[in-house]
Amino acid sequence: MTEPSHTTWRDARRYLLIGLVTAAPLWVTWLVFDFLLTQLSRLGTPLVNAVAVALQPVFPGLAAGLQDSGFQSLLAALVTVALIYLLGLTASLVIGRRILAVFEAVVQRIPLVAAIYGGTKRFLSVVKEQPAGVQRVVLIPFPTPEMRAVGFVTRVMEETGTGRRIAAVYVPTSPNPTSGYIELVPLDACVETGWTMDEAMSFVITGGATAPATLRFDAPPAPPGDAAS
Repeated sequence: MTEPSHTTWRDARRYLLIGLVTAAPLWVTWLVFDFLLTQLSRLGTPLVNAVAVALQPVFPGLAAGLQDSGFQSLLAALVTVALIYLLGLTASLVIGRRILAVFEAVVQRIPLVAAIYGGTKRFLSVVKEQPAGVQRVVLIPFPTPEMRAVGFVTRVMEETGTGRRIAAVYVPTSPNPTSGYIELVPLDACVETGWTMDEAMSFVITGGATAPATLRFDAPPAPPGDAAS
């Protein structure tokens, strides 16, 4: 009489495991989507509110609909995406580039704003370009020498005195890769992965679920004569 109960419990555990595996990627996708939607909504909400106030005397019903929280968030996100698209389109035109140049000249005269704007622009330009002779996606010893973290090489510098090459590596957090750490690591301690940026981002966002079957965990030993004297 106990066999059916054992079978039922075993089936229940199996179904729970299948449900968990099925729900995990959906949950991670929702976290990323929710983060992006929230940020886009925050950017577009003031504009939607201004439109709702302007329409209130003429179209009170439409204005009330625009002020509904759920509809307003969605509309604000769509408005922000449209504005970003128009900004990109304008920046690709000659007149747009001239306007952007004037804007940047003004921004550069504001100390704190210039540091933030300039630093962000340089970071994005570095991410778009592959460092010369260096693989973009690497593993570095972080947060302990026995562990490894996926990182993106953003710049390679030279150590004063020894000439040793030092890599600036951005280590994103999971599942939100927009936050992370900047680590300075000797280039010979960076392990090349052979991954593309898309593969690395998928690995980070899914918490390692989309990892390859094999990878190199330690850097290969340096050839004789390559060690810093």
